[in-house]
Amino acid sequence: MYKMEGRVRYSECATDNQIKIPAIINYFQDCTTENSEKIGVGHDFLVKRKRAWILNSWQVEINRRPMVREEIDVFTWATGFKGVFGPRDFCMKTAEGEELARAHSLWVYIDTESGRPVKPTEDEIAVYEMGEPLSMEEVSRKIKVPEGAIKVDTFPVHKYHIDTNHHVNNSKYIELACEALPEHFCVKKVRVEYKKAAVLGDTMILKRAIEKERIVAELCDEEDSSYAIVEFIGE
Repeated sequence: MYKMEGRVRYSECATDNQIKIPAIINYFQDCTTENSEKIGVGHDFLVKRKRAWILNSWQVEINRRPMVREEIDVFTWATGFKGVFGPRDFCMKTAEGEELARAHSLWVYIDTESGRPVKPTEDEIAVYEMGEPLSMEEVSRKIKVPEGAIKVDTFPVHKYHIDTNHHVNNSKYIELACEALPEHFCVKKVRVEYKKAAVLGDTMILKRAIEKERIVAELCDEEDSSYAIVEFIGE
């Protein structure tokens, strides 16, 4: 298990002085990136081998969003490798040990030249310390969009959306999807299904469907093909 210490920054908070949902995801992403760099299988290692771990899905449960300047510890660990897939779990806690959020994620190992999934070699996964998966609700990584979704907004893909893989960063889809949330909607669970990567110059169309405490936001291209589907469950 890898641990990353931090403190919630003002720039990461919403109007209620609590951390934003996408910022929680960023802490999880940064934690796994730091873990990979620490054990020698980070960005440069993957670039040399023409490989990349691409995120397939998120399942996040939020107990409480920490306040600005609150000290937090973020933990991550691999839970086993299955063919081309690498599941990985996360947990965010206060310095005193209160669990704030937990998450399950599924990653796919990609040959960056062919764009096809490949199975990691033994030496590529031997350095990871394995742990037991978190106890979380069993849900499909596929998210069904309810009928009657309506268009909410349109976003051009800018340079600040792009990461080192030259496509829109995982958390940016969630940040844009949050624009579909009504004011004061208290998010307790988030699921994300990534369908295809958006790149610089693309246009993303945000659609929304509401079912009681469940809101589904879909980010599509101009031909109505999905980039990502984000499900928010509140209370």
